[in-house]
Amino acid sequence: MSTLVKEDLFENLLESAPANFTEARQTAKNLYLKSGLPAPKEEEYKFTGITKKLEKSLDNFNQANQLSVEENLIKESVFQGFEGDVLVFSNGKFLQEMSSTIEGLEVSNILSSSAEIGSIAKAEKDAFAALNQASFSGGISIKVPKKTKVEKPILLLSFNGANDGQVITPRFWIEVGDFSEITFLDQSISMGEEAYFVNKVVEIKGGLNSHINYYRLQNESNQAIEVSNIETDIQSDARFTSVNISLSGDMVRNNLSLNLLGSNSEGNMYGIYLLNGKTHVDNHTNVDHTIPHAESNEMYKGIFDAQSRGVFNGKIFVRQDAQKTNAFQQNNNVLLSEDAIVNTKPQLEIWADDVKCSHGCTVGQLDEEALFYLQARGIGKVQAKGLLLYAFAGEVMEKIEEESFKNHVVGLIQDRLGSKF
Repeated sequence: MSTLVKEDLFENLLESAPANFTEARQTAKNLYLKSGLPAPKEEEYKFTGITKKLEKSLDNFNQANQLSVEENLIKESVFQGFEGDVLVFSNGKFLQEMSSTIEGLEVSNILSSSAEIGSIAKAEKDAFAALNQASFSGGISIKVPKKTKVEKPILLLSFNGANDGQVITPRFWIEVGDFSEITFLDQSISMGEEAYFVNKVVEIKGGLNSHINYYRLQNESNQAIEVSNIETDIQSDARFTSVNISLSGDMVRNNLSLNLLGSNSEGNMYGIYLLNGKTHVDNHTNVDHTIPHAESNEMYKGIFDAQSRGVFNGKIFVRQDAQKTNAFQQNNNVLLSEDAIVNTKPQLEIWADDVKCSHGCTVGQLDEEALFYLQARGIGKVQAKGLLLYAFAGEVMEKIEEESFKNHVVGLIQDRLGSKF
């Protein structure tokens, strides 16, 4: 247990929580007060000192007030080529009046919704999930009816910044009906350079034969601290694909969990983290195979420069009844600096005997032979390095099916590699 007095940091946040979802909030509050924030030697957080970082970086642990967001700012923030609907958030609060009206979907402020808070992202699994459940003051509920194919992607556009308060607690509930399809793009933009803390929880419920894409871009200011818990339940014949791109921030912890609850379900988890400066990104993933004939694919890649640091901890559980499981997990990393550090730990726990499972990780530098080959054909060393790194990252980029978002991310990565080389 942390040596911190729990109430010292977040007492006001807990006490000022809105008066709804009372039972769920009280349960989570009790769990949080019992466990406290992660201690320095706690196994799940031993490479990511988030508690110390919060103490050091923030001096105000109240709920952040809503920022002023103008229509012009929204238009300027939507990336080029995007054609879809935009849902806007200010410090975690859903701005319905500034957002698109999406026909056929039930979209509402989570505080006035019937969301099944905590039924997927269990408060007992993580201290920050418990803290969010006890204190969230904004967010959204999105329900997609059965047999609905949402043709356009939905951009979840969040504006974050310190404004009289530095803790932002968005809560998203997404429920996709049987035989429905939808794509979400989750992007946050920093307003200013002051430190703030985002503690985010997203619960996704996928029905039979549903297809869900959830693409996420983390490219906030170098003062942003974030913990996110994204957890998904999917049923038989359903497919869920997550792609997470991390480019900046101070300290970022991503907890991503996928529960495969039906036969012929498929879960895909991909990520790229391209870091410089002192940015610290920790990706903790969890795939739970509970039923026979399900498949999961996981690939995370990291490029580290300067004094950046990365953590990857991926767990795959194959339960005793989950025969005929096919599970793949891979983590590859390239270090461009002697001061960059990565800690990687892919894990498999298998109780079934008729399965195909594999996992692995690599940590190294650029391939000198490939670099020499390119230079021998007239390509300069700087350009050759950029080409090799882009090819390394490109395998993840190809998993993004939404072209405008892919083009936007590719442009950001090319700019980053260009600035490096």
